[in-house]
Amino acid sequence: MQKLKTAAIEKTSHQDYFNIAVSVDCVIFSYQNKALKVLLIKSDLQEFQDLYSLLGDLVGPDENLEDAPYRVLHERTGLHDVYLEQVHTFGKVGRHPSGRVITTAYFSLINGKSGKLQITDNDVSWHKVDNIRQLAFDHKKILDTCLQQLREKVTEHPIV
Repeated sequence: MQKLKTAAIEKTSHQDYFNIAVSVDCVIFSYQNKALKVLLIKSDLQEFQDLYSLLGDLVGPDENLEDAPYRVLHERTGLHDVYLEQVHTFGKVGRHPSGRVITTAYFSLINGKSGKLQITDNDVSWHKVDNIRQLAFDHKKILDTCLQQLREKVTEHPIV
């Protein structure tokens, strides 16, 4: 009969696997002035000085993955009743300069002129999607993936 091991023993033998951070990134689209825009924040990392990134954060040790994007969105924009759709998980080695970080991307299309949006951080602003060439981390790839998902959604289920 096979002897069962405890979770503590397994954690010891798999220590490297428990040194991975999990994050979420929110891709918030809005159609304004006849242009599709995305909400971005100026990166606070020296490695990405002068670049913008998506709204994101690490998932807290006692936080559910599904709750994290709503927290991020509320903290950065004041929004709390937004539909977010999970799009894809990105886990390429080296995607974050601080260490191994796996991120799950969520997207939404919102009314950017709604009074519900409360941007209090001067580093958060709307940017025309067509003008974005480079973002911090792998956020351009995440943006492109979410943009493709949005296009498919609109094609399958026209909004108008």
